[in-house]
Amino acid sequence: MTSAISSGNLIVDPNAPAAVDLRHYDQSWFERGRPGWTILLWWLMQATLFPLTPHSAHGLRVSLLRRFGAKIGRGVSIRPTARFTYPWKVEIGDHSWVGDDVVFYSLDQITVGAQCVISQKSYLCTGSHDLQDPAFGLQTAPIMIGNGAWVATDCFVAPGVQIGANAVIGARSTVLKNMPNQQVCWGSPCQPRYPRVFRN
Repeated sequence: MTSAISSGNLIVDPNAPAAVDLRHYDQSWFERGRPGWTILLWWLMQATLFPLTPHSAHGLRVSLLRRFGAKIGRGVSIRPTARFTYPWKVEIGDHSWVGDDVVFYSLDQITVGAQCVISQKSYLCTGSHDLQDPAFGLQTAPIMIGNGAWVATDCFVAPGVQIGANAVIGARSTVLKNMPNQQVCWGSPCQPRYPRVFRN
């Protein structure tokens, strides 16, 4: 590693040895859930046909996802630029919306309840790495989002997180722990702020 910094306080030691050795990275244990040819076919479909579908063709996109094993309820709206790593590890309840550029990084199960909104550019991430493992081992954990919840634009939801029913996650929040039912939450890290009160 070389540095172009020639003055000021250098806080990075370019000669410090790396404690991580990525040559020993091994994810052979990881179960993708489908044969390699199915995965390649899905990625090809997602890169070509899926994003070229008409904006209002939610039913067509839902049908494609179902054909690849996703469990999707009635009346679900999914934008053409949404991305699903492994759709067979995704379940979405009735009448939910998935916005443009949402990423379902579904190395593990992602369950979205009914009447939910996952707004544009949000990232549901079920995979990470063991920070204490010199081989940088893969770790996965499921995400569950309760009925009626809204994950607003550009949020990051970490592996293992559960978001309660009717909760709201404010824009650009980083959700690293479970959020309770019917609370308005935001921040990096995300915290519950006050109850979500519905008008009669």
